[in-house]
Amino acid sequence: MDKTKPIAAIVGSGSLLGREVCDVLAGGPFATKLIGADKDEAGLLVEAGGDPVVLTALDAGNLAGAQVAFLAGSAESSRLALEMASRLAAPPVLIDLTDVLESRPGAFLRAPMVEPANYIVPSGLEHAVAHPAAIVLALVLARLERIRPIRHSVAQIFEPASERGHRGLEELQKQTVSLLTFKPLPKAVYDQQVAFNLLAGYGEQALESIEKVERRIERHLGALLGLHGGIPMPSLRLIQAPVFHGYSLSLWVEFEENPGRDVLEKALRAAPLDVHGADLEPPNIVGMAGQDGIAVGAISIDRSRPRACWFWVVADNLRITAENGAAVARTMIGRTGASRPQ
Repeated sequence: MDKTKPIAAIVGSGSLLGREVCDVLAGGPFATKLIGADKDEAGLLVEAGGDPVVLTALDAGNLAGAQVAFLAGSAESSRLALEMASRLAAPPVLIDLTDVLESRPGAFLRAPMVEPANYIVPSGLEHAVAHPAAIVLALVLARLERIRPIRHSVAQIFEPASERGHRGLEELQKQTVSLLTFKPLPKAVYDQQVAFNLLAGYGEQALESIEKVERRIERHLGALLGLHGGIPMPSLRLIQAPVFHGYSLSLWVEFEENPGRDVLEKALRAAPLDVHGADLEPPNIVGMAGQDGIAVGAISIDRSRPRACWFWVVADNLRITAENGAAVARTMIGRTGASRPQ
C-alpha cells in the first residue's frame, strides 16, 4: 500500500460493487484497503488492479486510519461498519452504496454526476450514493430541460440481475440452465421465473419487492431533480429484465415546444453523455458493459404527439454507482477531521 496516499477502505470488496469501486479507484489519489463483508470473506483472494489481494476482516482496526470507507457489501456489513466507525476517534467519511445510510438524518444523498456546478459539497461524514437509475434519468432530464422546458415524461426502466448482487446473477444463470435442461427453477431471490421473462412484480417470498425499489428510485430522482429546480417528475415503471448487467431505459419526453431530433442530438453531445445519432445503431447494454458514462440513441419524434420525443438510454449500473462514489471520495479528501453528525 502506498503510504503517501490517503486510504480508502472498501467494505465488501468481494461484491460486484466492491470490485467495481476497486477498478474505478485504480491509479487514482487513494491507496485502497480491501475489507471483506463478513467472516467468510476474510482471507478471500480477489483481484485488484491486476494483482491478487487478500481481503482483511471487517473490524475497527482495519477501518482506523482510512480517510474514506465505501460500504459496498451487504446491508448487515454496512450497519456493522457504521457502528465500528462511530467508535473511532477519527472516523472515515462513509460512502454508502447499499441503501443503509439513506434514512439516517445526518446522511446526504449524493450524485456528483448530476450535481450542478454551484453545488455546495456537504461536509458531513455520511454520504449515500443515489440509485443508478435515478442518476441516469436525472442527468438526461436536466440536460433536456436546458434545451426546451419539459411538460411531462414517462420512463420504463429495465433492471438487470446484477442489482441484486452475486445472488441475482447466480439465480438468473441457474434458472436459464434449469429451463434448458428441464430442471426445477431456483427462486430464492425473486420468487419468480426471471430467465426468458419480464417481470412487473416479484413473488411474495422475494428478498425485496419491485415496488420498494421503484419507490427508492422515485425518492432519489425527485431529490436530484430538485437540485436543478422546476423539472417535472416523470412517471416511472420498473421492470425486471432477464439480463445480467446494465440498465436500459425507454424515455418519453413531451416538451413545451419540440426542438427536433437534430437539435436534441447536438445539444446532448457532452460528457458524460454519448449520443448515437440517426446514422448509428442504438446503444445497448452489451456495448456499455464496463464503460463510463451514459449512452443515448434512437431519438425519434412521437408520431401521435409531435411535441414529444422517444429516447433509448443505456448505462452500466455498477459503473455509474462506483463512478459517483469515487467522485464523492475525491471531494472529501482532507475533510475527515470534523466531528461525526449525530
